[in-house]
Amino acid sequence: MITEIAPARERESAAPQQPRKVRRAWDEVPRWQIYVPLGIYLVFTLIPFYWILLFAFRPAGSTSLVPWPMTLDHFQKVWTERSFGVYFQNSVLVGVATLVLTTVVALAGGYALARFEFRIKRAFMLALLCSQFVPGALLLVPLFQIFAKLQMINSLGSVILAETVFQLPLSMILISGFIRNVPQSLEEAAWVDGCNRFAAFRIVVLPLLRPGLIAVGSFAFVHAWNHFLFALMFLSDQSKQTIPVGLNTLMSADSVDLGALAAGGIVAAIPVVIVFAFIQKWLITGFSAGAVKG
Repeated sequence: MITEIAPARERESAAPQQPRKVRRAWDEVPRWQIYVPLGIYLVFTLIPFYWILLFAFRPAGSTSLVPWPMTLDHFQKVWTERSFGVYFQNSVLVGVATLVLTTVVALAGGYALARFEFRIKRAFMLALLCSQFVPGALLLVPLFQIFAKLQMINSLGSVILAETVFQLPLSMILISGFIRNVPQSLEEAAWVDGCNRFAAFRIVVLPLLRPGLIAVGSFAFVHAWNHFLFALMFLSDQSKQTIPVGLNTLMSADSVDLGALAAGGIVAAIPVVIVFAFIQKWLITGFSAGAVKG
């Protein structure tokens, strides 16, 4: 009897055990409790966009809730009569220049924070974090005085430098966190093969930082594209103003041209939508990898 029970127990222990299905809390939630709030949120999110499209493509004086017949008169008006072509070029120049400067400086500073140890490193990191609590309005007076002494008022260079300074703290923190995820042993192996520090960084580390660089660069570009305050204060010539300031000129104390304002808003939103449509995967990966504890 004992000899018959023992092989049976051995067969039971040798048989693969089926994994238990873990019941999660959200498996018991009815689907309608998930879809209804998401649907309400989606409606409140899409209604403003539809309202903008309605005013942009609806003929002037029409009160229809459907933009038909569609017209492009508002876009032609803002692009030619309201000089939005010039504003668009200035915004592209400011955005691209801010992207390049912010990425290059943040890359150098982030590498120093990630790979070197110095006495004031913790205090410097704390200062970078605390600088994020300072609103841009508080920087207007000192920046204006500096640019006035440098004779840079009413030039796009002043806006580019101001935007770069404003974006650098967060960009350096993100880049340094991303570089910490790259093992230093990879650089040391390149040093053994005869590379200096710069060559090892360019060949080994830089290709692995692509998601982080895309995240930082896109964030800097979008912020410079949408920022209104610096362009308003440092630029007085209409031929040098950017799109946010141009949108402000469409509103006056007496009246607001809703059709032109909606068309200008769509023109301003198109580059940002295109940028995020192409880099959304890299953007999420970059911010997730950079937001780590160093």
